[in-house]
Amino acid sequence: MSTVCQPRRAALVEIPAPQPKIAARIRRSYLEILGARLPPSPLPRGRNVPAGCTKRTQSVDLSLRGVWAERIAERCDKMDRPHAPLSRQQVVQLISSLIVVQQSQEPRILASDLKYLQEDLQLKKASIYRSIPYSRFGSNRDAHCYRKAYPHMVAFKVSCQEWSRVLLQNKEWDAVLEHALMAWRYVSELPQWDTANHNALREQCYGILSANCLSALQHYQPAASRGRELLRRLKMAQFSSQCIAPCIQEFQRIMGCASGSSSDVK
Repeated sequence: MSTVCQPRRAALVEIPAPQPKIAARIRRSYLEILGARLPPSPLPRGRNVPAGCTKRTQSVDLSLRGVWAERIAERCDKMDRPHAPLSRQQVVQLISSLIVVQQSQEPRILASDLKYLQEDLQLKKASIYRSIPYSRFGSNRDAHCYRKAYPHMVAFKVSCQEWSRVLLQNKEWDAVLEHALMAWRYVSELPQWDTANHNALREQCYGILSANCLSALQHYQPAASRGRELLRRLKMAQFSSQCIAPCIQEFQRIMGCASGSSSDVK
């Protein structure tokens, strides 16, 4: 008997269109991240700004952003090259430019808010400790860990220097002293490295804050109660570093002159 072959039914299957490729990494510039995080500040009420003035300020702002964006893009391209490692000086310049861009995006009113400056120092100190690898058999204060934390320590130093400079330019002498004493405590909490040369950034931070204190004391004479409080805090800061000793001597001289003048008046 011959087998009967039934005809095969053809099944029509719809082939889907090819999906577009998704990039593995999408790099966003530093300015785009800041623009997404910081909303534009509204104009104050009751003040009419002419249209020409706003256009002019926007053009200047865009030109500044373009210059900084080009510089940061060039340095990021250099970092991407496999045979072009950055030196320490180039790392310092890169971090300084990033911090200047961040401060240009933020309103200058925040410089007077010491709470904001304290949060900034706290975040940068946390970044330093977060960059140190702790899953190691050896010491986590050796040269390898120092190289990991070096860019974050430079960012901490530049932050202390730049915000103090802003306060000095605004002639807020009491805020300069308060910021220096606050930053002094955060500097004392930075990690101590096994190699003595690696602690140079720590001493540089102490020197910057001490110089800012001396600059503020040349123009500032606090009241008696405020002066005693600041002198007590300066003497407590001396336990962390002796760089504050010139500030203590200058403050004692100012307080002595103030007490002598008040006794003469009596």
